[in-house]
Amino acid sequence: MRFGLFGSAQAHSSDLGKAIGQGFHDYIDFNVEAEALGYHSTFLVEHHFTGWSQVSATLSLLTYLAARTKTLCLGTAVMVLPWHNPVLLAEQAATLDVLSGGRFDFGIGKGYRHSEFTGFCIPAEEAEERFEEGLEVILKAWTSEGRFSHHGKFWNFENIVVEPAAAQRPWPAIWMAAGSEPSIHKVATRGFNLLLDQFAGPDLIRQRVEFFRSELKAVGRSYNPMEVCVARELYVAKDQKDQKDKEDAIERLNATRQRTIDVSKAPNQSGGSHILSYAKSGAPDVSGTLIGTTEEIYDKLVALNEAGAEYVILSVVGPGKRLSLVE
Repeated sequence: MRFGLFGSAQAHSSDLGKAIGQGFHDYIDFNVEAEALGYHSTFLVEHHFTGWSQVSATLSLLTYLAARTKTLCLGTAVMVLPWHNPVLLAEQAATLDVLSGGRFDFGIGKGYRHSEFTGFCIPAEEAEERFEEGLEVILKAWTSEGRFSHHGKFWNFENIVVEPAAAQRPWPAIWMAAGSEPSIHKVATRGFNLLLDQFAGPDLIRQRVEFFRSELKAVGRSYNPMEVCVARELYVAKDQKDQKDKEDAIERLNATRQRTIDVSKAPNQSGGSHILSYAKSGAPDVSGTLIGTTEEIYDKLVALNEAGAEYVILSVVGPGKRLSLVE
């Protein structure tokens, strides 16, 4: 199996001390250590207006990390295309790819948090159209031989050339988060890689991987297990006897999840995507997490692997973020 990291970074908080940006520096050091231990990648979120200093300038932080690492793949999970001018985003992402020597993985999505749609004054109903047009412009920017123009519903560009070109051709690996069959179908037909969320259990992961494989076959794509990535929350408990340690980790995780639900859910909203599709009665079930002793985590990884997951990215549940490879 292949392992990477997945998560966020806080500029500062009461737990990190008074220094502004200390959490970002801790995140960088954490990933440098992960590279030394043999982790393959790190995927960083993008979020805005949370009130808890969650990372917003994702590509900037990854560019700094690129300068501190040599082999670690640097991914986004995800850049929310409706928030961004697609030409500026294509330029910034290509610059990161060049500076990192072709280590950039471009994870993209259309957004799900009510607080972000309202903060940017973008109707949630426009998310799909904005995502599609933004993606069209970005791919055109990375593949056009010379200048091009674009005139769409949301964006207009006249006689432009996007520079620099990305180091990876025709473009960096593109990852899309998907769970429903229609969204997985889109990933397969577009030639992209599949990101699976941290909430689904092994049975649902198996169903999604099998459907993805069938969709790949239908369009003549071969299946590569390293093009399917499954996110999981991780906490290594002290030992089987200390149940409180594990219970405390679950309590911290549930508090974090509930905080995310609170900023994601619109008033009177039922359902939604990402965490909201699992949160019908409070925070999602934690049985699919990698929280437990080393033996328990090993068994859960075996179950994931048997379900078809060979590439897992880990979001470490605090306190403390000491790393070790799970073999």
